[in-house]
Amino acid sequence: MLTNQYNFSPDKVTVTQVVANLGAMSGGTVIGYCSSIFGRRFSIIFISIIGGALLYPYCFVSDARIIAPAFFEQFCVQGAWGVIPIHLMELSPGSFRTFVVGTSYQLGNLVSSASSTIEATLGERFPLPPKGKVKRYQYGKVICIFMGCVYVYVILLTFLGPEYRNRAFDVEHDDDLGKVKGLSNVRGANHSAEGTVGEESDVEKGGSVPVENVRA
Repeated sequence: MLTNQYNFSPDKVTVTQVVANLGAMSGGTVIGYCSSIFGRRFSIIFISIIGGALLYPYCFVSDARIIAPAFFEQFCVQGAWGVIPIHLMELSPGSFRTFVVGTSYQLGNLVSSASSTIEATLGERFPLPPKGKVKRYQYGKVICIFMGCVYVYVILLTFLGPEYRNRAFDVEHDDDLGKVKGLSNVRGANHSAEGTVGEESDVEKGGSVPVENVRA
């Protein structure tokens, strides 16, 4: 989009991408911290609404000023998506936490694998004057449509879902591990009982008993 539609030079593209990634890093850190105070659902929904409001300048500013909306848009994107993993972990049972988070993201990658094809197909509906022999399309409009749909989807699912903020992940709060630990204690008690029975059977068989033990 930056090169083909807005005619940015490679240097301008690099600077814009670096600034956008700095915004993503800042958003993930700041919103992730704030979610521990204001809640996961509120933080995700709030920053997604802000990101949706910034879609117009992010997708339709065609000069160097796009650096500013790129920073803040990526701030919002990573701010929301940075909270989603811990939100999913808190919603998941202890035995399936990593499975749920990892599988969710991989299923997301599977669903989004066709995004480039869909974007290219939609882009052909919004052509621009060609640059020489190179065809051009309004990919900014396509990105705006895509990101708007994703924001609405995330806001809706987050709003409808529950929240277990600050759920303890310590070992003593893991019910499944507690059951395993209880089973281990039972097995240990059984082994101790078996050892005691074994000692008694030796005596019953006429084994010698130390004098000290008899006196005791």
